Amino acid sequence: MRRVSKIAAAGVVSAALALTATACGSSTTSDSGSTGGSGSASSSSSAGGGGKSKGVGMAYDVGGRGDHSFNDSAARGLDKADGELKLDSKELTASNGETESDRVQRLESLAAAGYNPVIAVGYTYGPSVTTAAKKYPNVTFGLVDSVVDAPNVDSMVFATEQSSYLAGVAAALKTKSGKVGFIGGVQNTLIGTFDAGFAQGVKDTKSSVQLTREYLYKTDPRGFNDATSAAAKAQGMLDKGVDVIYTAAGLSGDGSIQKVAGKSGAWAIGVDSDQFQDPALAKYKNSLLTSAIKNVDVAVYDLINSVKKDNKPKVGTNSYDLANGGVSLATSGGFLADVQAQIDAAKQKIVSGQIKVSSTP
Repeated sequence: MRRVSKIAAAGVVSAALALTATACGSSTTSDSGSTGGSGSASSSSSAGGGGKSKGVGMAYDVGGRGDHSFNDSAARGLDKADGELKLDSKELTASNGETESDRVQRLESLAAAGYNPVIAVGYTYGPSVTTAAKKYPNVTFGLVDSVVDAPNVDSMVFATEQSSYLAGVAAALKTKSGKVGFIGGVQNTLIGTFDAGFAQGVKDTKSSVQLTREYLYKTDPRGFNDATSAAAKAQGMLDKGVDVIYTAAGLSGDGSIQKVAGKSGAWAIGVDSDQFQDPALAKYKNSLLTSAIKNVDVAVYDLINSVKKDNKPKVGTNSYDLANGGVSLATSGGFLADVQAQIDAAKQKIVSGQIKVSSTP
C-alpha cells in the first residue's frame, strides 16, 4: 500500500480543535468482534493493559460498520489486515447523543484489553484520543479526520476538498436544469472542506450553474446518522429543480440517495466510499453519478501493518490527497464517460498545483 509523507501539523491542529463538538446525553455502545485468530499479533504490552497485545481495536463513529460511507471504508482496511495477518480484533461503535467520557471510555477499554493499534474513526474522537494516548503511551492510536500531536498517534487527514472539486466538475457538466445541491451532515470545518471543494468545482466549470447548500445540524454529530432529515432536505431541493445532489453526511446520505433515485433524470453523488458498489444501495445505483472517495481503508491498513507486521508504528500527521491516491472520484457505472476527459484534466491541474482548491466555503 502507498505510504505518504508527514506534513506540518500546526495549521491542521487549529482546524481540528474547531471541529470538536460534544453532545450531551447518555450513550449505548454496540460491540462486535471481527473474525480471525490470534495469529501474528504483536507482543507489545500497553500501560495499564498488560499482557500480550491482541488484534486491532476499532472505534467507529455514529453509523458504524454498515454506514455505506467512511466507517465502512475504515472497516475494509481492518478486514484486509485481519485477513492477511490473522488478527483477533474488536469493534465498538458510537451512538447519537453520547458524551466525551463515553468516547474516552471506549478507547481506553480497548487499550486496556491489549488491542494495539486502537483506531478512532471520526473527528469527534480528537479530545478522547488525546486523553487515551497519554494514559497508554505504549499503544499506537489512529485518528481519522483530525490531528492529535502526540508521539504515539497517527493522525490521518484527507484532502476531501480535492475529490469534492472533481465531484463539482462532474455535477456542473451533467446537470440539465443548471441547478445542483450540496447537503452536509454537520456545519463544521471538516464538512466545510467538502462544501468548499464542490462549490469551487462547479463554479470553475460552469459559473452559470446555481448551487444550493443545506446542512442537517449545526454541531450535533447525529447529522451523520439521520437519513430522514437528509431525505427531507433532498426532496426540498428536487422540488426546486435541482437535479444533481452531493451529500456529505455519512449514513444520513442514504436518505438523500433514495429521494434522488425516485426522481427521473436526477443524479446523486456519493461520498467517502464508492456507493455504486455497495450492495445495500444496489437498487439505487443507476442514480449514483459518482462518489467522492476518501480512502480511509488505505490509511487504516497502513497503520495496522506498521504496528503488526513492520513493528515500526506509523505516527505523526499523514496526508492523503489526489497526488498519492488518498482521495479520488469513482467511475463505477460509466456515467461519467462522456465528461471523463474534462474531469481528468481538472485532476491533473490540481495535482500540478495549477488549481488551488479552497478548504473553506
